[in-house]
Amino acid sequence: MANLLGRIALVTGASQGIGRACALELARSGAVVALAARNLAKLAEVATEIETAGGRAAAFALDISSEESIKACAKAVLERFGKVEILVNNAGITRDGLMMSMKRAAWDDVLATNLTGAFLLTQALLRPMLKNRWGRIINISSVVGRTGQAGQVNYAASKAGLIGFTRSMAREVASRGITVNAVAPGYIETPMTAVLDEKQRAAMMAQIPLDRPGTDADIAQPVAFLASEGAGYITGHVLDVNGGMFMGG
Repeated sequence: MANLLGRIALVTGASQGIGRACALELARSGAVVALAARNLAKLAEVATEIETAGGRAAAFALDISSEESIKACAKAVLERFGKVEILVNNAGITRDGLMMSMKRAAWDDVLATNLTGAFLLTQALLRPMLKNRWGRIINISSVVGRTGQAGQVNYAASKAGLIGFTRSMAREVASRGITVNAVAPGYIETPMTAVLDEKQRAAMMAQIPLDRPGTDADIAQPVAFLASEGAGYITGHVLDVNGGMFMGG
């Protein structure tokens, strides 16, 4: 388990799925966790779960597609904790459809949420990290950002964009002791993938050499490692956590 005792972490999309699992794992590792998402009721449940286990957490309303909401959330978190040392940009959406029939709104919504939202929130929280000369920024990308996926040109573009964002930003902030990495999950059983039908699920499973879907814990544990001192010499890296679906450089 990573030792994050006393570190201040913020996880977006923390109300369910991978975000929730990341928040729980960071809390188990000793971090104080700011939970951010639109659903405050679900966030309160996660906060209670963390506190019942002896950790510390607080919930903050965040609509990652709204610049005003991002700025308000960042301000509230900084007023409460003074800084954010570990940022997990996890919140994301899908609006799947074939390229020929995809509406402009489906493109704009996914890019605004998955990519622009991560940019704006990171920017809003970066100054204290630079001042304190320590930080961990972890962006949740996707295997489809590495391989592409029919019917997901918007989602794949947003997740590939996060990889470029990760590597470029890693170069900008490395001299201040801040690392920036991405985790690219494969097929993980979450509410987002629960909408797949049996045919889609079977097609996905056929691509996984480890012959099982991933769990949210399979993502949360690598995220906690990348947030730790033990990962202090890793930056600009994309960690593929996909059961072997994609084995690239």
